[in-house]
Amino acid sequence: MPGGLEKACHRCISKIASNACFVFVLFTFLALLLSMAFTGMKFLEDCPIQPLIPLYLLVGGIVGTLKVSLLLYESTRMRRLLSKAVVIDDDDDDDEYPWRQNVHKYYIHLILSLFLFLWFILGNYWVFSVYLPDFIPPFQQPQAFCDKTPYLFAVGVLVLSHAVLVSLVLCSGYVYVRSKWRFAADED
Repeated sequence: MPGGLEKACHRCISKIASNACFVFVLFTFLALLLSMAFTGMKFLEDCPIQPLIPLYLLVGGIVGTLKVSLLLYESTRMRRLLSKAVVIDDDDDDDEYPWRQNVHKYYIHLILSLFLFLWFILGNYWVFSVYLPDFIPPFQQPQAFCDKTPYLFAVGVLVLSHAVLVSLVLCSGYVYVRSKWRFAADED
């Protein structure tokens, strides 16, 4: 049973990764991540009340760009293999599960994903700990402000990230419940 589940997951991921809509979504995320990095770099010194907000944008944008670039490369490779009609032999486990051949790529994706998740949590803390700071430097405390552009951009990125995470959890829950119902109907 676990081998069948692993095989089904591999086929599902292969179909998603070879989909043109998936590639379009990755390019959209790439544009967002590049603009994150650019905004963080441009406003690196313009948020003295919480100087880690531009750093959050810069590092998150760079590491996210690396992660999405690797996903785009893998997706392009998968599409090229499918266009050549490469058939996976069911008896050969090495060809059927390519992540077993490229364990280093798997660990790179895992490490990047873990880093981005932790960076996301830190970004939530940094951004929302100074929720709605002064956008113009006050006369009495000139260091108690944050430029409007990086702050609102960081809030927008975090809100979008939360929306995507909630959508993924809800869709996964729906698929899980739907498959349980279908499995129960098949048993009857």
